[in-house]
Amino acid sequence: MDGTALYEAVAAIFIAQMNGVILDGGQIVTVSLTATLASVGAASIPSAGLVTMLLILTAVGLPTEDISLLVAVDWLLDRMRTSVNVVGDSFGAGIVYHLSKSELDTIDSQHRVHEDIEMTKTHSIYDDVKNHRESNSNQCVYAAHNSVIVDECKVTLAANGKSADCGVEEEPWKREK
Repeated sequence: MDGTALYEAVAAIFIAQMNGVILDGGQIVTVSLTATLASVGAASIPSAGLVTMLLILTAVGLPTEDISLLVAVDWLLDRMRTSVNVVGDSFGAGIVYHLSKSELDTIDSQHRVHEDIEMTKTHSIYDDVKNHRESNSNQCVYAAHNSVIVDECKVTLAANGKSADCGVEEEPWKREK
């Protein structure tokens, strides 16, 4: 957004100077506000700033046919706008992180209370080779994928080091007959 807003404001002032129009303070404020709002509402596609330039130029009474002069160099300026947008967004993300670091640390410490249970061992059994070796269809692959069971696991509490074994029984419809 930063690069697009700057580009649109500079382009509007360039078109005004090219036509010999001197913008007063109110028109410059109008160009600045309109360029900022138009860049926020512009689509994130290449050369979207050309479309919103119509809005800015008509807001201050400048001729819109001069936008065609910007088309010739817009492919290069679009790359510059993108670079400015990336740098501006990076600084914005860094500032937000710096200002909310203490809140994020508080949230992290609250969530660590629930992290004291960890899975240490998991054993899985696949039934794909045993039953579906001969045929090679999507249905067999689907059936083999859904035949995974967990038959043994060990849960350890990190707080006190105690562990407990648990078993998971296979669904009755998946048992061999």
